[in-house]
Amino acid sequence: MLLEVKNLTVRYGAVVALKDVSFGVDEGEIIALIGPNGAGKSTALKAVSGLLKASDGTIDDGEIFFEGKNIKDLRTDQLVTEGLSLVPEGRRVFSTMTVLENLEMGAFTRNDKAAVKNDVENVLAFFSPLKERLYQKAGTLSTGEQQMLAIGRALMLKPKLLLADEPSLGLSPNYVELIFDKFTEINKNGTSILLVEQNAVEALRIAHRAYVFDIGHIVMHDTGKNLAANEEVRRTFLGQRD
Repeated sequence: MLLEVKNLTVRYGAVVALKDVSFGVDEGEIIALIGPNGAGKSTALKAVSGLLKASDGTIDDGEIFFEGKNIKDLRTDQLVTEGLSLVPEGRRVFSTMTVLENLEMGAFTRNDKAAVKNDVENVLAFFSPLKERLYQKAGTLSTGEQQMLAIGRALMLKPKLLLADEPSLGLSPNYVELIFDKFTEINKNGTSILLVEQNAVEALRIAHRAYVFDIGHIVMHDTGKNLAANEEVRRTFLGQRD
């Protein structure tokens, strides 16, 4: 298994955000974490990406393994060198820097300048609207273009596992569909993906498997296709009725 989270318990002060949660990502998979707001799915992603200390969260129990190595106590910058890359909630592009500078910042741990230049070209080919905005300040892009840039910046690290936190947040329906289609392409090109997403319809459309969170626990786990057809999931999380 590429990523294995075992019996994870996370606390914010006196509040237990996750209790005894276990999930995993096999190589080549897209895994979605879905559920209502406050269910703990973003906390789980923060635990994997090393961001809990920055937000005053603490891991009380459990282990996190990546390629068989325990990474629970590694810093975010150390996790990057292990092969994990995060597309953060809200995009968080460097707004005063150009598109090109943002992409180059994505490769900050790399020393292979020729390969970095080639990968910039690959990202621009993959997200073609960015090519026309190459020297434009990132803060002046549309939200959809900023999301493309945030994903492209994360891909510059050439991750083995791409982590994405609420990538559809604030996007128009057209951009939501485009972004999720791009995740499918990224996965087909060899990158595994762990996705936290409020838009369960789109998440389950592309996910090989998904875990349903509710109040700090995982209450259901199945293939994306089966969960999308599950009556309880459709009623509770997809807003659908027969």
